Amino acid sequence: MDYMELLSVLSRWLHVAAGILWIGLLYWFNFVNIPFAGTMDGETKKKVIPELAPRALYFFRWGAAYTWGTGVLLAALVFYHGGLMFEQGVGTWGVGSYVMIAVTFLIFPVYEMLAKSFGKDIRVFGAIAFVLVAVIVYLMVTFGQFSYRAYVIHTGMMFGTLMAANVWMRIWPAQKKVIAATKEGSAPDAALVATAGQRSRHNTYMSVPLLWTMINAHTTTTVAVEGWYYLLVVTAIGWLVVSLLYDKSAKVKGF
Repeated sequence: MDYMELLSVLSRWLHVAAGILWIGLLYWFNFVNIPFAGTMDGETKKKVIPELAPRALYFFRWGAAYTWGTGVLLAALVFYHGGLMFEQGVGTWGVGSYVMIAVTFLIFPVYEMLAKSFGKDIRVFGAIAFVLVAVIVYLMVTFGQFSYRAYVIHTGMMFGTLMAANVWMRIWPAQKKVIAATKEGSAPDAALVATAGQRSRHNTYMSVPLLWTMINAHTTTTVAVEGWYYLLVVTAIGWLVVSLLYDKSAKVKGF
């Protein structure tokens, strides 16, 4: 029995299951719960939110943790150990590849700085973020010499790392205080509400191109030969789709 292959299959299964749980709740929060919460009065929020939100946030944050953890394990098994980081005869392990892997997992402080400086205007922040993603992908290809599958999955891991960090370091800590204030019947700190909402919105935008990267093994025959810019096109389309869904969610009404 090939135990490494078995571990890879089991990790992939858990990765997909946890990802469905996490991203499904992310969409529920942003497209269903937030518009619905705006229709509740103070007394209703005081009763509903302390009972509903902690339950949803429990599965939300642990879904994020398991998705990220199994994703890193899969990267190690399939790419670092499995030899898919470079095209045959093109790239090899060196300074460039190590630097770009470090960028993948350690970019949160840069994102944090940009989010605090420009995050209030989603269009401005989105434009800056798009340029930054383009530069990083270009460097993965030219400096890191990543293969098609490698730069696609590492872009996805960068998005996933930022999203998981947002969940555990920004959204969950802020929501705990917001829920406690709501339960007490006092007004939550507006800054905490804004932070949780902003980072949840950013995660929603990142999630759609992230899903493309998760199926990258199935896109190699269609776009791999065309160039790295296809990943940027997918990212732009994903962000446009999310914007349209936000517009639609604000218009859907209850009976």
